[in-house]
Amino acid sequence: MQIEHGGALDSAMERFGGALSDWIDLSTGINPEVFPLPSIGLEIWNRLPDEKLLTSTLNAARKYYGAAAEAGIVAAPGTQSLIQILPDLMAAKGDVAIVGPTYQEHSASFLNAGWRISNCSSISDILPSSKVAVVVNPNNPDGRIISRESLLELARRMYSRGGVLIVDEAFADPHPEASITDCAGMGGLIILKSFGKFFGLGGLRLGFALTTRDIAGALRLRLGPWAVSGPALTIASHAFSDEILLAGFAKRSRARRELLGRVLAEAGLFQVGGTMLFSLVEFEQAQQLHEALCEQHVLTRKFDYAPQWLRFGLPLDENEAERLQQRLRIALSAIPS
Repeated sequence: MQIEHGGALDSAMERFGGALSDWIDLSTGINPEVFPLPSIGLEIWNRLPDEKLLTSTLNAARKYYGAAAEAGIVAAPGTQSLIQILPDLMAAKGDVAIVGPTYQEHSASFLNAGWRISNCSSISDILPSSKVAVVVNPNNPDGRIISRESLLELARRMYSRGGVLIVDEAFADPHPEASITDCAGMGGLIILKSFGKFFGLGGLRLGFALTTRDIAGALRLRLGPWAVSGPALTIASHAFSDEILLAGFAKRSRARRELLGRVLAEAGLFQVGGTMLFSLVEFEQAQQLHEALCEQHVLTRKFDYAPQWLRFGLPLDENEAERLQQRLRIALSAIPS
């Protein structure tokens, strides 16, 4: 199953030319601002990450996500690694309900592990035969948010019949009202958290699973020792703990989202969804607009399963937003009406 992702800027450059500095990459939902990094001592680079560093980072993550002390928590080299492990962690394979359309790696990982995929448009479509349910909340790419009450009721229902609910909260950091991490530890619930999206550090490859202690232990065994690097743990611990830096960082992110919304509205593009980290646009000639924007060295995210959609990530600042506005105007004018 070949899945197209955002972020393939190198391929776009090979096809459309231009230097890295010429391009505006809006193809991912990763914050374009990198969270201020701490000073990292040479010993962190030189030594294997020790248990004290891992524990302090997990404690900082637990506090940042608002998880209870009894919840299990695991650090992993990106949530993608957790997505690929989870289908094989379940004792018996069967039906997995995936509420979509959504991030396609969930379906691909379960399919590759021998599960039967049941695609659902809402949680009310989940059949009693489903042993696992997967919900991305807020959803990627349309930003749909399922209420806390509905998710927790679904988790209880899945657990009562020996099932599991996986909630992928990759884009929930700037949407705390959507998160259920304060309920981590309840039976049959696994919550995935991406560190790189909100903190602008996708290249760090760091994610967390919050769940029961038993499931956390099984995940830890599958990941093996030293699953996350010392520098990644150090950076995460710093980011989770500096409330002043966090407040300013979140404020700037919200301003970028407002900026993106204005640029798209002024271009006459209809926003049908999104999160604080991206906007989803519906446009009849979206595939042509994607190509025309590439000609202008702007990379967006298109969807083969929804050819009328384009997803736009956040511009870094006012200057980049102005460049986007100009290039968007040129790209739209190049599309035959």
